[in-house]
Amino acid sequence: MLFCGKHSGLSGDEFFLQVVNRYLLKWYHYKKAAIFVGRRTKAGAGKNVKKYGFWGLMVFVSIPFPGTGVYAGTIASFLFGLDRRKAFFANTAGIFISCVIVWITTLAAMKGFKA
Repeated sequence: MLFCGKHSGLSGDEFFLQVVNRYLLKWYHYKKAAIFVGRRTKAGAGKNVKKYGFWGLMVFVSIPFPGTGVYAGTIASFLFGLDRRKAFFANTAGIFISCVIVWITTLAAMKGFKA
């Protein structure tokens, strides 16, 4: 029996990707959705993450458009084999930058409506 914890040697994301995901891929609809998300993420982030690594992932996550958030960044970092620690910090910095961009845009729009 597999355990998720220090005894099995698998962290939570490794457990999901190696055990649960492999099990769920047996179902057609899950497999179809997983392949779609993987292809879309790889197409959107492919060149930048592969070429620039940490910085490419951070910029990809920081763009406030649908499909470029932390979930897509996490999938991209897994697909391209980035170090988990670097991927975590790239996602964290990227989502912070994205939040600041959205916040400033919202403030500017609110001031524009008041005038």
